[in-house]
Amino acid sequence: MIPLYDDNPTQRSAFFVYALIAANVLIFGHEMRLSNPQLSLLLEAWAVIPRQLFASPSREAVTLLSSQFLHADFFHLLGNMWFLWVFGNNVEDKLGRMQFLFFYLFCGAIAAITQSVFSPGSAIPLIGASGAIAGVMGAYIVRFPRAEIVTLIPIFIILTTVRIPALFFLGIWIAGQTIYAAMTNPGQPGVAYLAHISGFVAGMVLVKIFGDRT
Repeated sequence: MIPLYDDNPTQRSAFFVYALIAANVLIFGHEMRLSNPQLSLLLEAWAVIPRQLFASPSREAVTLLSSQFLHADFFHLLGNMWFLWVFGNNVEDKLGRMQFLFFYLFCGAIAAITQSVFSPGSAIPLIGASGAIAGVMGAYIVRFPRAEIVTLIPIFIILTTVRIPALFFLGIWIAGQTIYAAMTNPGQPGVAYLAHISGFVAGMVLVKIFGDRT
């Protein structure tokens, strides 16, 4: 299932959603210009590496934020930015701009910490905005459970669109992440499913704590 857009108008433009997408695209463009040794140095300095994070938490704390702007490849970037585009505008509208930015980064940091806790000796870099975006999705399911998501679904060789309530769409998504997490080793290379789950749960909780914009 691929979400195309939601039937959920906002009152104002999503400034930080646009800014975050632009920043991620620009930084990925920089990554693509680097040689493999240069890219390795970049990841060592700015990605979350669990072993380094727990060895020197004060020095490595900045990577909890910087890692959210690094991506492994084009499809990693595209998937994350697409979901941020679909779900982020309403959450930013609900929380207010500055509060949304803090919320987004905080969810991403919680996601990276959780993934690291379950693989504390790992030297595999954790990168990507998916933990933060999972937080946005968690907030969306709490605030807009009945909003309809226009979704692209393949039926055999035919592509069709259907309107799916956000509660159902995002419920399926987080259920799938939970199943995948149970089937994988968090210390091995691959998708950081625990980061997705923890980011999603953090978003559900924090959106209530933060409250709506005044």
